Amino acid sequence: MTTEIQEVESKFEATPGFELPVLDGLPQVADVSRGEVETLTAEYYDTEDLRLIRAGITLRRREGGADEGWHLKLPDGKPSSRRELRAPLGNTVPDELARLVRGHARGAALRPVARVETRRRTTTLRDSAGNSLAEIAEDDVTAQSLGSATTVSRWNEVEAELTGGPPRLLRAVDKRLNDAGLRPGMTATKVQRALATSLPRPTGSPDKLNTGSPSGEVVMAYLGEQAAKLKALDTAVRRDEPDAIHQMRVTARRLRSTLQSFPMIWLPSTTDHVKDELKWLGQVLGEARDTEVLSEYFRAALAGVPAELMLGPARARVTKYFAGRGGEAVRTVREALDSRRYFKLLDELDLLAGELPRTPAARAPAREILPDAVARTYRRTKRRMRRARQAPAGSRRDAALHETRKAAKRARYAAEAVAPVFGKRARRFAKRMKAIQSALGEHQDAVTARGVARDIGIQAHMAGENGFTFGLLLERAHRGAQDIQPRARRAWKRAKRRKSLSWLAR
Repeated sequence: MTTEIQEVESKFEATPGFELPVLDGLPQVADVSRGEVETLTAEYYDTEDLRLIRAGITLRRREGGADEGWHLKLPDGKPSSRRELRAPLGNTVPDELARLVRGHARGAALRPVARVETRRRTTTLRDSAGNSLAEIAEDDVTAQSLGSATTVSRWNEVEAELTGGPPRLLRAVDKRLNDAGLRPGMTATKVQRALATSLPRPTGSPDKLNTGSPSGEVVMAYLGEQAAKLKALDTAVRRDEPDAIHQMRVTARRLRSTLQSFPMIWLPSTTDHVKDELKWLGQVLGEARDTEVLSEYFRAALAGVPAELMLGPARARVTKYFAGRGGEAVRTVREALDSRRYFKLLDELDLLAGELPRTPAARAPAREILPDAVARTYRRTKRRMRRARQAPAGSRRDAALHETRKAAKRARYAAEAVAPVFGKRARRFAKRMKAIQSALGEHQDAVTARGVARDIGIQAHMAGENGFTFGLLLERAHRGAQDIQPRARRAWKRAKRRKSLSWLAR
């Protein structure tokens, strides 16, 4: 069984014999106590090519200290914060922790890659009730990399970690340590420092890109960012975190849309298979996500039905309908994430995101290539919107509006991909496309809900129940879909304004 904590800490370089400054007078701190020296021994596990550490994940087996056992540390998007999962001490990687990093390991063996011994003295900061607020650890570290070649290193560092205190306490501790001459740590984790010679050097920041940068570099920066996000969300989906399936689905769509919107960046046929596989992954995730959305839609719809119109066990019928479908959809997602097909897709994304394209367009300045590419996605949306307006009311218009939504979504994602270099203009355009996508997304939800209301009503009737309530919901969904169409038209008018499109003109 695993337990989870939120680790919020700061790390500082230190010299042998460094003495902590006086820590009295810090926010909420009433008592400062210094413990005895203890020895902690940790083995860090990873694949041979260090996929976990490269993704900001650490997996270790630690002996000694109050928290000895297996620790899996996952990034949560904040520089000084990580989620830590703990499992009891054993000789092999716990199945639950191994499962959570399966999308990174992809079948490769997890083996010891470094051994770190730490002689630690901990100073605890407590409030007036004796509760621990923060701990400051003075660490004398000896590390050895493991494998065909080994290196031994030694250093001193100081870690300040919240154990119950507010963020302002950590900021105050950091300032006190800075004033005492300490500087931020060289690496985020001990194992990164132990394996520094085996890890790639940090690449340049995408923030340095501009409209004169090669188009390929701009697109690849976005592609790499989304590929890394997909793998991070893999762990979140495996943990059943709220909204994780939805976010992973959106990320898969962003990746596919990037490959579709900027085909000139890659050599012909280079991305065809990856696009097909991203479509497959999006469909698998979509089944589970659509079930979630529709389930919430019907719960909200039933909440708005007056008691006198709620005939028969309508709520129970809805719960039964979605329970089976939701469980099956989630099982399908889990099977997909454990499949060789999915692992191969991640391998292909790694290769694609790691190799700078060499087409003439990829080498050309961003200002010469990328606005035209985004403009093509806009013109595609425009054509589909025209077809939707011309389609007769009913199923044909519903289908046309759904296609328009997909085109607007691609245009939005294309603009977001180039926004780091085209700035406010691209962000404004993306916002306009998002408004269209959102309105038409609600329209499609209502259209889908009509069919589901009919299906549930038939099931209720066949079971001898009164299906009146579901007929009512069907009609409300129909009216809702009609009412949304004018909002989508207004969003399109705003998107067509010259201010939104001027940056696309050449």
